[in-house]
Parts: sequence; C-alpha cells; structure tokens
Amino acid sequence: MTKRLLTGLLAASLLTACGKRAPDFVELPPPVREGDTLTFKPGSPQLAAFKVELVAGQKPAPLAVTGRLAWNEDATVRILPPLAGRLVALKAPVGVRVAAGDLLAEISSPDFGQAQSDAARAATDLAAAERTKERVARLVERGAAPRKDLDAADADLLRARAEERRTSARLARWGGDATRDAAREPDQLFRLTSPIAGVVVERNANPGQEARPDAQVPLFVVSEPRTLWVFLDVTERDLTSVKAGDRLALRTDAYPGRTFPGRLDLVGDALDPASRTVKARGSVDNSVSLLKAEMYVTVEVESRVVKEAAVVPARAVLTENGKRFCFVADGPARFRRVAVEVGVERDGKVPVVSGLPEGAGVVTDGSLLLASLFASGKSS
Repeated sequence: MTKRLLTGLLAASLLTACGKRAPDFVELPPPVREGDTLTFKPGSPQLAAFKVELVAGQKPAPLAVTGRLAWNEDATVRILPPLAGRLVALKAPVGVRVAAGDLLAEISSPDFGQAQSDAARAATDLAAAERTKERVARLVERGAAPRKDLDAADADLLRARAEERRTSARLARWGGDATRDAAREPDQLFRLTSPIAGVVVERNANPGQEARPDAQVPLFVVSEPRTLWVFLDVTERDLTSVKAGDRLALRTDAYPGRTFPGRLDLVGDALDPASRTVKARGSVDNSVSLLKAEMYVTVEVESRVVKEAAVVPARAVLTENGKRFCFVADGPARFRRVAVEVGVERDGKVPVVSGLPEGAGVVTDGSLLLASLFASGKSS
C-alpha cells in the first residue's frame, strides 16, 4: 500500500507540473530492487524526479576562522622592579629598540641602598679578618701567641668570607656590583635594565611614581615584534580539520588583498565550557612590521596534505543508523546505493572522502524518494 501511495503521489506531482489535471489514481510500475540497486522500467515517469550530477575531485575549501594577534610570549618580558622604590629617571620611551642589559629606568630604593651598605661592610670585615689572621699567624710562628688565637682568627675569617659572599650575591641579584660599589658611598640608585633584546612596546611609568615588585601592572613590556602569535577559536565541528603544523593564511581589513603566512603550532586539549570551542595558537611572520598586537584577522587553515575529494550537495548524502550513503547512477534507469565517508559540510556542500567511484553520477535531487523506494522495495 505504501509503495502504491508513493508512486501515485509522484505521478500526480509530475502531471500537475505539466499543467494537466491529475487523475484520481495512477498506477506506476514499481522499481526492482536487486541487492543495493534499484532498476526502473525504461521511460518510467518516475525517472523525471531524479537529477544526476557528475562529480569531479577537487581540493576542499580551507577552514576560515577569526583570529586575534598577540605578542609572542616566547620573546616577551613584562618587567617589574625586584624591590620597592621611587622612579627618578626614565631612559627608554615606547617604540625604541633595546639590547639585553640596556637601561630602562633608575629607581631610588632604600632597600637597594641597604644592600649596598651590607655588601660594603661585609667586604671591609673580610679584609680586616684576612689581615688579623696574617698577623696572628706570624705571632704564633714566633711563639708570641697561643695556637688557639690562630684558630679563632681562622674562624672569624671563614665567617667574614661567608657573609661577603651572601651580601655580594644579594646585591648582584639586584644588578649591583660589590667590587665596584665598595669604593664609593651607597647611592640607593637601582638601575632597571632589559633582560632581553627587543622593542619597548609598553610603558606604565612616570618620574616620581612609586614602583613595587608586587604591582599588578608592569612598568615596561619588551617584546620582539618580528614574530607574533595568533589565537584561534575552533568549534567542535571543525576540530578534525585542524592539527599542529597546518599552514595559515592571515588577512586583515587594514591591508586589503595582502596575505600573511603563518603556521599552526598548538591545538588545545580541552573545550572552553562557555564558548564550546578549542583554543588553538599559531605564529605569523611580522618582519615587515605591518601587523599589530590585538589586531583581529581572518585566518584560513590549510592542511599540510590536502587530498582531493568529490564535493557534492549536502542533500545528496543521507544518513541511516549513523552511516552515510548516497545513490549513484549505473545507467539511465538504474541506481545503486553506496556507503560513503564525508567531511565537514560548508555552504551546503559536503566533501566525500571515500566511497564514490571516480567520475560517478550522483543523485542530487530525488535522493529521499529513492531511499523510500529502496526501503519499501523487495529484493528480487
């Protein structure tokens, strides 16, 4: 009964489309099912409901997502002073290129002055302990002093040497030099320098401002802008289309018609619970210094190995029990159901990765009717 109703409805629609009044009922010859194949009688009006398109292999369009540029954190440092003080001089404006060790600012710091004093006193005590040991050693050698005085002088020397090493190391950690500073009075002037070579891309400091090591905002940000990072949000649907090592092509409205090459370095291991996207990160060459951090860009992700695939309209691919299939034409009145593996649908098109014979004609219109006839038909 179901088969007769389907064929009757099809005939009615065909006649109505031709401007003719449909009869109350038209008996259409049912197709013959042989395994995975449906065969219609030649000249059957049912064939007019099917549209067959030849498919050819083509490279699928690259995935396009929105990206955000940021400083390359592998070549960026946010600089805070290691001790508290007050800024007395700024030596590096924003945009200037600095080398490792170049002076950024001078800070008047009582803590640094105390470290200078401690190191100078330790150096003086060490020199005095060395002279005392030499004098006691001569006296003991002449028999003018007991051996215990030499032992005491030796212990004092060891303590003085340990204190000198401690204070010198503390001062050196803050950029001071105990040997150089011992000959002059402590000036409490801490010199803040850049630990890396790069460009001063940010400065949050003014003369007279208090500087603290626990501040939330760094005084200086130094980065090497010749390479930038680009952050991408990849949806679950597109996750299988990206992997580390893929090529990136970046475009921005600031430079129409220009493309900047990059590389995808990292794909995250977890989804953001709020946006349901995976964080991915790439790098882009900025040796021409046109791109800017925090700029939004359009990013195309191209796989390193792009295989050609038959791209068909999404309506040609059907699903049954979680498996995909479509119908291909084996002749003017013969259609075969084939299982296929497909990629991600975009713009109403689906790439068929495997299952379609080369040069096959795929049913694009009427595939649902074929599926109904296939399900209701009986194998001969």
